[in-house]
Amino acid sequence: MAKALYGHVGAAPDRRLLDEVTRLRSRVQALEFEITRLRADNDRLAAAAAEVDDLLRLAEPALT
Repeated sequence: MAKALYGHVGAAPDRRLLDEVTRLRSRVQALEFEITRLRADNDRLAAAAAEVDDLLRLAEPALT
């Protein structure tokens, strides 16, 4: 078993594996950017919704 593990660790990296890791890292970076963009958009929409709520709230009752 030790020989099998040593042979596996000592072997040169597989080109397909390196390509896949590169592709996955790129995809993770794109998804992280998308998350940042969506959070900023969500914050902007939440602020706009809070502003509308403030405008719709009456300071005094309409009928007294």
